[in-house]
Amino acid sequence: MRQHSESGHGHHHTDIDWEVMAAQLENSGELQLPVLRRTAAHLRELLDPAKEVRRVLDIGSGPGVMTCVFAEAFADAEVVAVDGTPGLLDRALARAERLGLAGRVAVRHAELPEGLDGGDEHGEDGVGTADLVWSSRAVHHLGDQQGALNALAGVLRPGGLLAVAEGGLPMRFLPRDIGIGRPGLQARLDAVQEHWFEIMRADLPGSTTVVEDWPAMLSRAGLTRVGSFTSLLDLPAPLGETARAFLYTHLTWLRETVSESLDMEDRKTLDVLLDPGAPEGILRRPDAFLLSATTVFKGLRSAR
Repeated sequence: MRQHSESGHGHHHTDIDWEVMAAQLENSGELQLPVLRRTAAHLRELLDPAKEVRRVLDIGSGPGVMTCVFAEAFADAEVVAVDGTPGLLDRALARAERLGLAGRVAVRHAELPEGLDGGDEHGEDGVGTADLVWSSRAVHHLGDQQGALNALAGVLRPGGLLAVAEGGLPMRFLPRDIGIGRPGLQARLDAVQEHWFEIMRADLPGSTTVVEDWPAMLSRAGLTRVGSFTSLLDLPAPLGETARAFLYTHLTWLRETVSESLDMEDRKTLDVLLDPGAPEGILRRPDAFLLSATTVFKGLRSAR
């Protein structure tokens, strides 16, 4: 999914070029694979075991990491990656090919939320219907989040399950005192990211304020047996190269996008963290870790 917006807020660039972020999105998914596989297995347990899962939709799929996890978890289902960025869908198909899943994974280009019209069962003139609909960190990029959930629930078949990954806890990857700059850098980075997120949400077309009570929102979308579960990714120090590269790209995005909301000392600290040759840099320091918690909210469509 690609988000188009005009910031109009000085140096806070809220446009997101998903093509540019493709490699980072795939690297993030690779790091999250243990969590994604546990999530898919748990979702399978939540579905009626007597009901065959024939079709799965991954809405806002990005490069298709979770799409392929679903194809592995639901061996008899067609799994469809739905996204508004063609380059990401190309990556999803290439990933499926590499993993031997090419015949089981399909892609559908659709701008959200307009593209969520179900069309017929197999997606002619729309995304089609499905027994499981998954969306990870895509709904918050849509102006009307309740409307988006209503549309996602609307493509469920009777007895189908909607699961959305939204929320959790801020990612942690550094100690409170990292030996350079003022202690507590991560808390300040959290604050400027929250400010950026607020601006991004306000700039979205049709932006609507809503209390982000996801279980209540799923209930308003007509779903039952609403609930949530949270999965933890815990990569202790010292990190491997893939996780360090992911954090380096993340810090680069922060330095380029939100750092003007930080004071000069924190910006200098970011520069040291981004220095590939510095022993205090994120690519070399021994105390860097990666800890994140992802919350999934889910609900079932009545079987009647």
